[in-house]
Amino acid sequence: MKTLTKIFMIMILGVSLAYAGGFEKVAQSSAAKVVMSSEKPLVTGNNIIMLSIENEKYKNAAVSLKFFMPAMPGMPVMESSADALSLGNGKYKADVNFAMSGTWQVHIFITPKTGKKVRIKTSINI
Repeated sequence: MKTLTKIFMIMILGVSLAYAGGFEKVAQSSAAKVVMSSEKPLVTGNNIIMLSIENEKYKNAAVSLKFFMPAMPGMPVMESSADALSLGNGKYKADVNFAMSGTWQVHIFITPKTGKKVRIKTSINI
């Protein structure tokens, strides 16, 4: 019986550790690839999202984010936006607030000092 209890506790610990990891999502367009990540899983409320742009052309660009959830019956459109703070060498940090759980559409806007503005679209689940 003690062995069975130990096995059960190890299984519970393993499952909880699997869900305790952070968040990572790759968003890509024909112009650029962006890796979005967070040390903790994304939750309803405030979150810190790190961005890494993997195209040399956009390493020193201005980056902004728009998160939105389309209108649903009985609920209006929800939006959150943030300007990312440059950490240098294509790395950025943004503080984002999600009003509720669900699937959020993400638009990442990359504006280089010279050239055309780029929009990368993806979605995330909270």
